[in-house]
Amino acid sequence: MNTLNIPDLRGRLTPNRNLSDLTWLRVGGPADYLFQPADVEDLCLFMRRLPQGVTVYPMGVGSNLIVRDGGLRAVVIRLGRGFNSIEIEGDRVTAGAAALDAHVARKAADAGLDLTFLRTIPGSIGGALRMNAGCYGTYTADHFVSAQAVTRAGEVVTLTADDLNFRYRQSDLSPGAVLISATFAPPKGEPEALHARMEEQLAKRDETQPTKDRSAGSTFRNPAGFSSTGKADDVHDLKAWKVIDDAGMRGATVGGAQMSPMHSNFLINTGEATAHDLETLGEEVRKKVYASSGIRLEWEIMRIGEKLGDPVSQG
Repeated sequence: MNTLNIPDLRGRLTPNRNLSDLTWLRVGGPADYLFQPADVEDLCLFMRRLPQGVTVYPMGVGSNLIVRDGGLRAVVIRLGRGFNSIEIEGDRVTAGAAALDAHVARKAADAGLDLTFLRTIPGSIGGALRMNAGCYGTYTADHFVSAQAVTRAGEVVTLTADDLNFRYRQSDLSPGAVLISATFAPPKGEPEALHARMEEQLAKRDETQPTKDRSAGSTFRNPAGFSSTGKADDVHDLKAWKVIDDAGMRGATVGGAQMSPMHSNFLINTGEATAHDLETLGEEVRKKVYASSGIRLEWEIMRIGEKLGDPVSQG
């Protein structure tokens, strides 16, 4: 990529920025550039002046992401303090795309609004929208009203549920567009009860998931959209962890990568893993599960960038 020279920016534009320290798995190579805009106006200016041939990749807090070892031939846009506000008006909650899911859940609960499902989901609101994140049988789409985004042309647009086309662990967004905020209309509840429920959910998560390890949350989508509801009558036969167990892959390793012995749908970096180790182990799990059950697991973790020595594997 040619050197970028975009005058009048107030944010930070960093060339050849290693991305490994920006992801929860702590792996990956450099992006051609990392841009951290100061605010919406700064982001719009940058997008308008960025040459049209340059690829843009919006990145949240890296909680659900493997950046491959060869890095990313793109400008990565990472939103920060100018995009993390949380505002409540009546029964509506509007959160910046950089606001952490857990913070939004807590602030909503303070106001007697139930977004408790977000409390145990790692990451930020922008990522929750892109992945239609869900937990305990509730999804981001269930309480979604609208979102705002900056297009690749540098214009602010409002998006509806139809625009985003929410599906299980997926949504649609125009190439290069950057989500900047979202508005929700959650049901009402008693603040004390909502906070108590979130404490129970956190305790349950810590008992059953490797929250102290370096992971990116669930590695694979549950087959056929069988999401966990957290209820006593929840059926586990077609959960990703169950078919991984049945294939004998709990605790399996490749290099520094491991399928967690605590929860077999969590891919963890035990300390020295490369992105290649992690992706190789994930693909081995997919092969073994297919051989064992005929089920093709789909990645939930996003994988981006180039493998070392392979300049054509961006997706």
